[in-house]
Amino acid sequence: MLHDHRCWAFESTADFRARAREFLRDGLARGRQVWYVAPGDPALDGLDDAFRTGAARTVSLDEACPAGAVVDPDAQARNYALATEAALAAGYTGLRVAADWTPLVTTPGQLDALVRYEHAVDRYAAARPFSAMCGYDRGRVGDEVVARVASMHPAANADPGFRLFGSASASAALAGELDLSTEELLVEALRRADPPTVNGNLVLDVSGLRFADHRSLTRLAEHAANRGATLVLRDPSPAVSRLVEVLGLSAVRVEGAA
Repeated sequence: MLHDHRCWAFESTADFRARAREFLRDGLARGRQVWYVAPGDPALDGLDDAFRTGAARTVSLDEACPAGAVVDPDAQARNYALATEAALAAGYTGLRVAADWTPLVTTPGQLDALVRYEHAVDRYAAARPFSAMCGYDRGRVGDEVVARVASMHPAANADPGFRLFGSASASAALAGELDLSTEELLVEALRRADPPTVNGNLVLDVSGLRFADHRSLTRLAEHAANRGATLVLRDPSPAVSRLVEVLGLSAVRVEGAA
């Protein structure tokens, strides 16, 4: 079952607040502490009792990350990991966050760092009780930026073609479809995520990968080779397995589900 880390591209602040309220209410029902993170005044109505008890809190993005700031991907992910462990220690079942990250992807440097953070925190979410809805104002940042952040989430309301996300049992997971139209984005996503290798293997859970063309498989193999690793495709579809065989990719190993 996929962990709950979703990308939400929105058209208005009112739309995102409504979605955030629904998402956080569900988290409260599951016994989680919930945070609402947004620029300006992050007040969110409809959760008054939870705010009074401390089950819910708001965080101003302007204070946490001033305008123009570039996040430290690992430090930001570590902060949410610490907050999750603190919530568990306080008796909650975990932490759920709804955050509007729009101001942190308005420059190329910001986007690069934030996308790296998204994958880093997603790896944590794959193993621990942390869930998040990451909001991006489509009108302010555009479809290309939305595609880049959406590709780092296991779920999104925008379709970048594929998703590269964390896995508790593999280096990373790939889902969706890989073809010529996604090749550039795939290379970029792999560079930013840089999934860890283990014992000389880069293991990708591809059980959710519906299609992959030969160029995409070659790019995956090249990425692993550049890190001195063998690419392992775990639980691929018959079509993907057959293509690996036809291409004669000796540096790629196919294996069944773990």
